Amino acid sequence: MNLVKYFKLGDDVADLEYATELSACFDLRAWLHDGTDINAFTPWGDPWGPKIKNGELWIAHDERVLVSTGIIFDIPFGYSIRLHPRSGLALKKGLTLANCEGIIDADYVEPVFVAMTNHSQRSVSIKSGDRICQAELVQNKGCFFSVLDKRPERKTSRAGGFGSTGTK
Repeated sequence: MNLVKYFKLGDDVADLEYATELSACFDLRAWLHDGTDINAFTPWGDPWGPKIKNGELWIAHDERVLVSTGIIFDIPFGYSIRLHPRSGLALKKGLTLANCEGIIDADYVEPVFVAMTNHSQRSVSIKSGDRICQAELVQNKGCFFSVLDKRPERKTSRAGGFGSTGTK
């Protein structure tokens, strides 16, 4: 097992942990303080100002926000941390990651924010301490690149792109 060190920006930042002994990912939680400026963007282009009140953040429908975790990671060399949506949060509240999957590189040693979006048709709240995404340590597999002089040949009879193999 690898060791991931982290710094907490405050005493009230939740410790990192796996929900069960067989969980593939650990949970990241919201760290919200009243009066904190957050980055939020609406579909109509108007950024919002502070929206945290009593440790609760309201996210309007189709809005995207950066939610603080209060964590700074010290990720081992050769690894990254991948952020994934929580399935229950997506299903029950319509909240998911704005970028589908977040990637935290080992050389990023700043506070971690989770880019979230509300796909529901109503405003939804999250509270400080709520689990907002799952995270996993992933070993990076680098690659080399080589430019070809001619287009690659097909390896199968497949021709086409999106939807070309059908639905059945």
